[in-house]
Amino acid sequence: MRLGVVKAAVIMVSVCVPGAGFADVLNARLTDLLGQEKEALSAVSSKHLGSLTRLPEKAKEAAIEKTPEVEYTRDWLAELPKAKGGEEFLCLAEALYFEARGETVKGQFAVAEVILNRVDSKKFPDTVCGVINQGTGRKYACQFTYTCDGYAEVIREPKAYERVAKVARAMLDGAGRPLTNGATFYHTKAVRPRWSTKFTHTATIGVHKFYNPSSRLTQR
Repeated sequence: MRLGVVKAAVIMVSVCVPGAGFADVLNARLTDLLGQEKEALSAVSSKHLGSLTRLPEKAKEAAIEKTPEVEYTRDWLAELPKAKGGEEFLCLAEALYFEARGETVKGQFAVAEVILNRVDSKKFPDTVCGVINQGTGRKYACQFTYTCDGYAEVIREPKAYERVAKVARAMLDGAGRPLTNGATFYHTKAVRPRWSTKFTHTATIGVHKFYNPSSRLTQR
């Protein structure tokens, strides 16, 4: 490989040319070698170069398979492997547990959509954990009630957590967001916050209503 030649040249120059002129000699030698590389590549057909740089079919298939085709049913979730992941996954799974564990599977995905829509919006923090914990610790400022209700976040229903964790994993792996039409706000049917009369009502799923603040006209 030519890279091996470059590395050998660097070693040779560093041994044989100590002192202030080292950088100039090294630069000249590298320029010469890179010129040889360019000349060699120009002799290779574009078709062959494409085959060398193209993503292998198996890798492309793996990338496609990573984006799950979602079915909003418990049976579909049950077939998925146990979910796991890093900090962002844990934040999303926890939020879905405390905000939507009693919802339908479709409702849980809808709440996850709102959180990820906020991550993508310039009006909110750009991480899952940042979105969920926004305002926590400031009176009346938290965005998700469970983060500032004064109760410890204890998982008492492991089966429910296992299900919402799979929802979190699917969403972070790139599942689509067709349910809420870009909503970044929601509330349960049991309440009617003041802002709900000013935002666009985009969907009602389960016990939650979803909104987007892009318009002051409410859709019914």
